[in-house]
Amino acid sequence: MNLEEYFARIGYKGSLEKQDLETLTDIFQHHIRAVPFENLSIHCGEEITLELDHVYDKIVRRKRGGWCMENNQLLGWVLKCLGYDTSFLGAYVFHPHQNAYTTIMTHLIVQVVIDGKAYIVDGGFGVSYQMWQPMELVSGKDQPQAPGVFRFTEKNAVWYLEKMRRKQYIPNQNFSNSDLLEKKECREVYMFSLEPRTMEDFRFQCTYLQTSPDSLFTKKSICTLQTTDGFRALIGWTFTETTYNYKENMDLVEFVTLEDEEIEKTLKEKFNITLDRKLVPINVKASYTI
Repeated sequence: MNLEEYFARIGYKGSLEKQDLETLTDIFQHHIRAVPFENLSIHCGEEITLELDHVYDKIVRRKRGGWCMENNQLLGWVLKCLGYDTSFLGAYVFHPHQNAYTTIMTHLIVQVVIDGKAYIVDGGFGVSYQMWQPMELVSGKDQPQAPGVFRFTEKNAVWYLEKMRRKQYIPNQNFSNSDLLEKKECREVYMFSLEPRTMEDFRFQCTYLQTSPDSLFTKKSICTLQTTDGFRALIGWTFTETTYNYKENMDLVEFVTLEDEEIEKTLKEKFNITLDRKLVPINVKASYTI
């Protein structure tokens, strides 16, 4: 494993001299635009593991993506190697259909401290809830980014992340009531504490999420990638392209349903992913919105 190979993978050619916010943001944005958030291994008969060398090989050498435990573990390793003050935290994701947070800590995020200020770096959420810049860990402050306005609030040592989105324009009205569309303009994303975590804290979750029939990730095949002006997503057979702020305070959301024979080509052309095994797409109705 080496940093040069990782930076070639994400196309980063900037400075590595300073451990500052500007460098962190630049590396982070290259990562989320090169490395998809995806769970395709589950639907190709492959096992997802937490071992860093396996994660590195999958994302850097095989040019795949991964979910939070892969993307953010790799990011954390890179930043630590560069000299950043980093730690892992664990979050509980909000499920809008149940109007509640999960009871299992399933989401891994990275905390980075620069000049005494703490930031949250999360390269493993995907779709419209993927932050584009490190977020300062401060309560009650609106932090506008291209995807929308993010905000942390803190209550009794528990931190909550929420996001406010723009209005949406959906040209294909057949999808105007899709369960993939987020209906609320402001939504909770996840909650977390500042207790440092290790990868060992996620071993059970890693197995559960890829095997349980109750897991969102066994119900949907997901691949999403951030672009320079929005994001792409392939969920089951539904491909979407979202353009942020294409008109004033409005996002463009374009939907299309793919045929089986179009899936492989779309993964290659839109996400730069070539799978070793055949993907079996799935999209069982569950609480996952774009």
